[in-house]
Parts: sequence; C-alpha cells; structure tokens
Amino acid sequence: MAIITISREMGGGGIPIAHQAAEELGYKLINGEMIREIAPQYGLTSEVLAQIDEKPPAFIDNLDRQIELGMHRIQLIVLDQALKGNVIIYGRGGQDLLPDISSVFRVRVIAPFEDRVERWAEREWIDPDLAHSMVRKSDQQRAGFIKYYYDRDWEDPLHYDLVINTVRISFESAVKLIVDGVKDKNLVEKKDAGKKKLKDLIIQKKIQIARLADERIEDIYFHIDVEDGVVTLSGHVYSEAERKAARDDAAEVEGVTKVIENLKVVGYRSSSQDH
Repeated sequence: MAIITISREMGGGGIPIAHQAAEELGYKLINGEMIREIAPQYGLTSEVLAQIDEKPPAFIDNLDRQIELGMHRIQLIVLDQALKGNVIIYGRGGQDLLPDISSVFRVRVIAPFEDRVERWAEREWIDPDLAHSMVRKSDQQRAGFIKYYYDRDWEDPLHYDLVINTVRISFESAVKLIVDGVKDKNLVEKKDAGKKKLKDLIIQKKIQIARLADERIEDIYFHIDVEDGVVTLSGHVYSEAERKAARDDAAEVEGVTKVIENLKVVGYRSSSQDH
C-alpha cells in the first residue's frame, strides 16, 4: 500500500512532476480533477468544491458548519482512494491528513517566488503582474488552508521526507528521486501497519461527517478517537438527546466494533453576540 503525497507551490513544477511520477510508477494520481469527477458520490457539488478546496474558510457564521462538512467529505475522498494503495495525493494537505502513517512518502516541491511567477506567466500566457498576484494569492490560500485545518506551517521542511527545489533540480531528476524514494525499505516495511491506521482514519472521518450532518447535535465540541475499530467519544454535549445522537451516529458507521462514550452533558452555552 504505497502512498506518496506531494505538496507544491503554484509555478513550482509540481504538476508535471506528479504526472510523470504517477506514470512511471503506475500509480493513480489523486488531484483536483479526479476529486471533481467523483465528488457527487460524496454529496459534493462543483460550487462547494470551488468554495472550499484548498482554501481557508471565510467564517460566514451560517455557512461555517456546511463548509466544515464539505471539507471533511473531500478528505474522505482522499482517504478512500489512499486505502486502495499505489496512489499519489497531489496537494489537499495529504501529508497532514495522514499524520501517523509512517509508510507515507511525503514530498514537497518548491522554487523561489520570482522564478515561479515567471514560469506561471509563460505557462498561462499572461502578464507578469497578473501572474505575480495569482501566485501570491495561491500561496496565501494554501498556507491558510494548512494552518486552519492542520495548525501547521506548510513550509516547515521537517514535515516532509523530501524537499525538491526545481530551480536547482531538473524535473526529470525530481521524478527519479520520488520513484526511488517510495521504494525505500523503511517505508515498504511499514505498509501493513499503515493500512490498519488508515482504516481507523476513515472510520473517524465518517463519524465526523455524520456528526456535522446530524441536526440533532447543535454543537460539535467533542473528540473522536478510533483504534482497531473501537471508537471513543469524549468532550461535552448540551443534552442527553445530543449524547444519544452522537453515540448512535458513531455506532452506525461501517467498521465500528465498539463505542466507548465518555461525553458529559453541560448547561453552559456561549453566544457570539457576547464577543
């Protein structure tokens, strides 16, 4: 069950590198195009995808929950595809979505800002000033996306196994580094344990989606932990009805063998008008 994640910057060269690596390895590429194709199967529309894919939320109060729900559905698409193995996850915070799976090969493709602007202007046949604005906006959105959903600096090299500067390293050499790197024995030996953890992540994600979609649960301040199919719910809810709904939602997810419910019912409610 080989999994490669590629984090990239606009104009950095990640697109041709990911396609070529997928072709040479015979892996499936999980990118925006592929996600759009199967999104309707997960209850996602093209409008929702355009609003939330790799973007931080806009914090519109009445849409916050729907935005969160849509994001979890995108993540479930990626997780479901990752479970099949032999995939390259292009963007979408893949390196952070699979945090504790040691068999994942995490790659980042970078280049200096001005070089990326020049490449983007040439690729899209656009004015350099427009390319400058587009690359800057893309960097800000993707950095904000990773910070909001995963609380991490996406430029931190310690979260990757391989960082490639495509101004210094050719695209061909970059592909070779990725193709050789994913075959490293340290990754191959851990693939079975990784599959087990990935199944738990999928269960957790399905429960999160059910929780957000369940109108019986007014708020979502509780945690979901899954290990070997055993689900532990902890935190607080506002009523016994919410407590039961949370427990029922978890129990109904495929793959769950047991639900340990440690939820506390509390009477306190915060009001946004008080802030």
